[in-house]
Amino acid sequence: MVKDIISDAEKRMVGALSNLSEELKKIRTNRANSSLVEDIPVSYYGSTISLKEAATITTPEPSLIQIKPFDRNAIGDIELAIRNAELGFSPINDGTFVRISIPSLTEERRVELASQVKRAGENAKVQLRTLRGEAWSKVQDLVKKSEATEDDKYRSEKELNELIERMNKQVDSTVSAKEAEVMKI
Repeated sequence: MVKDIISDAEKRMVGALSNLSEELKKIRTNRANSSLVEDIPVSYYGSTISLKEAATITTPEPSLIQIKPFDRNAIGDIELAIRNAELGFSPINDGTFVRISIPSLTEERRVELASQVKRAGENAKVQLRTLRGEAWSKVQDLVKKSEATEDDKYRSEKELNELIERMNKQVDSTVSAKEAEVMKI
């Protein structure tokens, strides 16, 4: 029973780490990346879909994102959606593709993005601590109900502490790698 609680907490913590990775992919660096624009909502024949559902997104050069709509009639809607997304991009529509030139980041903007990366890391750590707290409460409830022993309680506390320490190290390494990528000129 206690092992199930710890196993469930670990799965949820791994999910929190993958959420962090997905969130960090959307933070801009000096390289063009399709994840910067793929979730932009596009109005397409009266419904709203993400850009990745309406077009093929490629990065043929380090400073260029190229978008080719599946339906040529949607090219204007895609261009408008990118302009309205307030990402600071100026899309260029040539009738077949929408091209976005990624300008170099200023030092001020890199510092701002690095702090955004740190905030995302701190939010992930808070989420991990919350998951650890929930698991610890469940273990204590089992001990109160006499469904687990005091030894189980202390063993699980040690396992949870080791788990949270390991997960926090992963968050730190992920954040520092992204921070270095953002600050690289």
